[in-house]
Amino acid sequence: MTLDPGKAGEQRRDLAAALKDLRRASGLSGERLAVRCGMSQSKISRIETGKTLATVVDVQQIVTALGIDDALAEELLDLASMANAEYEDVRASVRRGLHVRQRELAALESSARHIRYFLPAMPSGLLQTPEYMRTAMSPPIDPAEGIVSRTIALKLERQAVLYDESKRFDFLLTESAARWKLCAPAVMAVQLDRIASVSRLPNVNIGIIPLSAQVADVPFHTFTVYEEKLVTIELFTGRLVLRDPKDVDHYRRLFDFFHGESQTGGNARVLLERWSEDFRSSSQDSPDKPMRELE
Repeated sequence: MTLDPGKAGEQRRDLAAALKDLRRASGLSGERLAVRCGMSQSKISRIETGKTLATVVDVQQIVTALGIDDALAEELLDLASMANAEYEDVRASVRRGLHVRQRELAALESSARHIRYFLPAMPSGLLQTPEYMRTAMSPPIDPAEGIVSRTIALKLERQAVLYDESKRFDFLLTESAARWKLCAPAVMAVQLDRIASVSRLPNVNIGIIPLSAQVADVPFHTFTVYEEKLVTIELFTGRLVLRDPKDVDHYRRLFDFFHGESQTGGNARVLLERWSEDFRSSSQDSPDKPMRELE
């Protein structure tokens, strides 16, 4: 079986149909299967009609109850794993419009009560200043001024969610993410000030993993955990969304591991303020100048 995250919708339909066909072939009613699985009959019905996406755990319970052979069970479990994943490439996102992406993020942030952001490369949009945002929106994003300005406005609008004290936000950055010189030193100084300022909100926790820390794992990529619901993973070419509870739990534990290696609260602010002053000194001592052509 060839599994493609870009075909998640098709895989979900295939999974629902396969589970329904196997249940019928076994001679079991939906009610009897539900009893064997410890599920409600209505959940079995929703899974078979595609109204509810079966998780890997759901499929494991069903194939065990049906006595499916190991080879077919493994194939169905693989299908369930991929059906619980979605992939959107960056070109598709640009075609749909950057404003659509911003509204999708705003909806996720609005619906979740606890969000964990693991940021090994750069600060999240919720932490960015307008100047930093503008530089961060590099190709393949359309540089047309209207599109950029509209997207920045929507990003800034999203930041209001940070002041909702019914929600909890955990941002975990590596030193590299905080100090990567994406912009001019003066802009970087203000960006670090912004992160330090947000860290003082009562419902926001900022963690910094300094390069001096010895960490027994590698921060491969950016990810965000929305409660126990889903995980989004940012790649160069697009975004992967995982919904299976096992995947979500894995990333929650991974976040907790890295968080245990971080500096938080006042210690994190000390680092951010020191790096901000370094950028200010750099800006004053040696302002950016255009590079001369090689002779």
